[in-house]
Order: sequence, then structure tokens, then C-alpha cells
Amino acid sequence: MTTSVYQALAAALAETDPQAKAVLTEVLAADWRAGDLAVDDRPVELLCGRPEKPQLVAPNQLRQRNTNTVEGRASLVHAIVHIEFTAINLALDHAARFRGLPRQYLDDWIDVAADEAAHFLMLHNRLQALGYAYGDFPAHGGLWEMAEKTAHDPLVRMALVPRLLEARGLDATPPIQARLLKAGDAETARLLDIILADEIGHVGLGDRWYRHFCHQRSLEPESTYLRMLDAYQAPRPAAPLNETARLAAGFSRSELRALGG
Repeated sequence: MTTSVYQALAAALAETDPQAKAVLTEVLAADWRAGDLAVDDRPVELLCGRPEKPQLVAPNQLRQRNTNTVEGRASLVHAIVHIEFTAINLALDHAARFRGLPRQYLDDWIDVAADEAAHFLMLHNRLQALGYAYGDFPAHGGLWEMAEKTAHDPLVRMALVPRLLEARGLDATPPIQARLLKAGDAETARLLDIILADEIGHVGLGDRWYRHFCHQRSLEPESTYLRMLDAYQAPRPAAPLNETARLAAGFSRSELRALGG
């Protein structure tokens, strides 16, 4: 029997070893593109696997990172590595959780999962070059907490994970790069250029699927988005917004004004 794509997604999602999860995800994406995985209706249990470390703490418990020291830069890179690890899980869960959607939906989020796996491995190599490994610093679990809150509805998931929380990465990356360059770490800043270009596309996919689901339900996307932020007590984007990246990802200028850009 041909392997179920949903079984493969669930297996990658459940993997607890970060490097093994990244490799499994890349293999899954290759198998999917080759036509070796089937879409079926067999149920699967979706459990998110994560390692014992890093210790997850509230965001306000994370120390301020001094990028003028190697440890401080490593701590900053570690935070981004953790985001990329979580992003693998998010994309796998987007693909596995919501069924009965166009095949393009699976194509898109499996591709994103493979991108996030590549980002994780690339940045983890950089972290190791700085003398540290994933798990050496604490991290916070806000991204996955939002995934759990939105597990009931793909429209809400697209709105509040790719289009809200992941879009905040578009805003945060240029200031982080500026700090790294000021500290003389051009190599990490260069890697973030690669990731930022990919993440514009990922947020853009979230935007397109969000608008697709809004259209299906006869909802006006931008006013619905603002109402959703209030309904779920979701954090609004913090200024300054990366308007160029957000416009490229599908936000309109009027929406950016409404969000405080």
C-alpha cells in the first residue's frame, strides 16, 4: 500500500530529535514531489514532538542579548533556531490537520516545511560554529501555543500564525541584522537575508490561503482580520513594520495603516 502523506506528516511532526525532524521533513517533501505519497482518509494522531531542551519559559524571562559578546550573539541565533524548529512543526501541522482542501494547499505547506527544515539546519550549523547547540539557552513557546488555539479552523490558523506571528519575523529581521553587522557578524546577517526572502513567500502563502477561506465564507478579509485579533486577544504587530516585505507578502497599504504601520 502506498504510504499516506498524512502518516508521513504525522511521523515527522512527532519526531522529537530536531535534526532528525528536519531530515525527515526534507525526505517527506522529496517523496511528495516524486508522487510516492498518497492522499487518503485514514485518520492520524497529530502530536508535536520536541526535545527536552530548550527549557520553555515566558518571553519576559528571557535575558536581554548582548550582541557584542559571542555568547550574546549565540543566544540571539539560538532564539532564531528555535523559531525555525517551531516553524517546521507549524508547516507540518498546517498540512496534516486540515483536510479536504485543494491539492495546492498540501503542495504549499509541504514545500514550506522543507524550507523551514533547511533554515533550521543552516542556522544550527552557524550556532555550532559559535560554540553552542540548540537547547543551550531557554526559549519561549508562543508560536506553538497559537497553533493549538487555532487548531479548529484553517481560516483562523492562516490569520493568526502565518499572517500574524510569522509576519512579525519580517519586521524583526532587519533590526536584528543591523545589530549583528554592528557587532561584526556579517555571516549571520547574510544567512538572515536568505531566510527573510523565503519568509516573505511563506507569509504570502498564509495571506493567499487566508483570503481564499474568507472568499469561501463571504468575509471581507481585512476587517475580519482586525476583528480576529481582538477576538483571540492576539498581539498586534509592533512598530516599525517592514512595509516593503509585508506589501510583497500580500498586505495592503490601507491594512498596514490600520495595523499601525
